[in-house]
Amino acid sequence: MNSGQSEERDGTPIGRRVFLGTLGLGALGVLAAPTLQRGMEGFLGSVSGKDPTGLTGLLPNGGGFRFYSVAASVPHKDATDYRLTVDGLVDHPRTYSLADLRALPQTRLVKDVQCVTGWRVPGTAFEGVRLSALLDAAGVHPSAKALRFTCFDGTYSESLTLDQARRPDVLVALRMQDKEVSYEHGGPVRLYVAPMYFYKSAKWLSGITVTDRVKPGYWENLGYDVDAWVGRSNGRTDEPTS
Repeated sequence: MNSGQSEERDGTPIGRRVFLGTLGLGALGVLAAPTLQRGMEGFLGSVSGKDPTGLTGLLPNGGGFRFYSVAASVPHKDATDYRLTVDGLVDHPRTYSLADLRALPQTRLVKDVQCVTGWRVPGTAFEGVRLSALLDAAGVHPSAKALRFTCFDGTYSESLTLDQARRPDVLVALRMQDKEVSYEHGGPVRLYVAPMYFYKSAKWLSGITVTDRVKPGYWENLGYDVDAWVGRSNGRTDEPTS
């Protein structure tokens, strides 16, 4: 049983079995359709005595998405106060405003979004800055092997190996479904990791720290796979071919 404590690993892709039967999030997503954040927290507590996931928001949307949050509340950020910091094992740490990110070359991807709990939204457009471009601008140290992502909800975190982060289908996304990323979808800026389950695409992104090893994120410390390749997240450590 995972203790919930953070553990550090080197930059080699690692697979761990996802214990969805224990977490039961897919069923809860259906049951909680009309429930708002605080109500959901109470619902989970009444079912299990406590919420083992920390999930406090689970709300279906007409577009096929379900909104998840692991924080009781999340502040709103916009062009006046949003900042994204890139630091850690880099030569040129930098803090980007929303205007800075918008001024960089943008890449648009149209892929299916797949949640590990079972729901799927086909043909979803994301647009933003390739994460690799931000890493190149920062000047990554030779000893770097991974990235840690933090969010302005104050709770969520995620990770990628450096090789994963440099894929051309990994974005710091500013637009989703051909409009600005909404607050509910993690705006104004979120991570988008196209080939992995959607929990890797951290919402409300505020920090990218280059590290010498993988530090598993929020859901990984509750039993989810560190490497979340769609259709391959079953303990295998090889990267998909497409």
